[in-house]
Order: sequence, then structure tokens, then C-alpha cells
Amino acid sequence: MSAEPVHYTMQDATADLSSIIERVERGEEVIIDRAGTPVARIVPLVRRVNRTAVGSLAGQLDLTGDWDSPETNAQISADFEAAE
Repeated sequence: MSAEPVHYTMQDATADLSSIIERVERGEEVIIDRAGTPVARIVPLVRRVNRTAVGSLAGQLDLTGDWDSPETNAQISADFEAAE
């Protein structure tokens, strides 16, 4: 994030929301002021994991041979019924 956040008045923020979002997407921090007092801080979201590609969990999951067996499905069903 940038060292010094950019400040917008409430009126300017309402009119320029798309440009504020563009700045935040570039990594900047934006502060929204109401009557000269900061009331909101907009910061970029940090994604913990990017799982957009098919197979992105390859090698990370261990599904045993019986993961879709009738017994396993019955146990899962029983667990959800007990939770209701």
C-alpha cells in the first residue's frame, strides 16, 4: 500500500467511486472524510489463495477409495440430519 493514503470527501467519493476502486485495485489506500473527519478506509483485499485454475488442489487432497461409497454417503446424511 502507498505510504500516504488519498483522502476523498463524501461527495467526491460518491461521484468518483469507480476511480476510487481503480486506485484501490492498484494497491492504494483511500480514506473517505465526512465534514473533514475520516470515517472510512478502503484498502485492497488480499486473497489468501488463488484457486481459479482447474486442478489447483492437485496433490493436496487425499480421497480414499471409499469416499463415495454408500456407507460414507449414509454417514454424511446421518450427520446432517443430526445437525437439524
